[in-house]
Amino acid sequence: MTNGVEALYSDRVKALAGDIPRTTRLAAPDATVTMTSPLCGSRVTVDVRLEGDRVADFGQTVRACTLGQASASIMGRHVVGRPAAEIRAVAKTLKAMLKEGAPPPEGEWSELAVLAPAQRFKSRHGSILLAFDAVVAALDDIQGHRPDAAPAKGLPDTMRV
Repeated sequence: MTNGVEALYSDRVKALAGDIPRTTRLAAPDATVTMTSPLCGSRVTVDVRLEGDRVADFGQTVRACTLGQASASIMGRHVVGRPAAEIRAVAKTLKAMLKEGAPPPEGEWSELAVLAPAQRFKSRHGSILLAFDAVVAALDDIQGHRPDAAPAKGLPDTMRV
């Protein structure tokens, strides 16, 4: 296994960055969120449409470094059909993986493990988290969740934003 900067830009990371799905913006999203990483200037705009508690459609525009593009690529591959609570949980797990060295997400989202080498490079965390933070913010806009709001009904504490 390679260490350092070489591990950040593995062939898989570069392949993901070069093949970002769902780059067509939605005509009628339930929410649109644009976020910019203040440290590196990466920028992501996401459109989300929900049906019930599941993402029914998704579009994104990604202007980010290779790592941010790879993260957005993974988001685009898996977000449609997933429940909002799952996406929130995966976003928290990804953040913990980067900031605390926690294990990567499992199941559908296990490919996020390819970004684990970035843990040592804090300047890259913002770009990697950008697509996930934007989707969670869009879900919050749609569902009315806010960190300072009353707890969401029916969600365990670990699923709340």
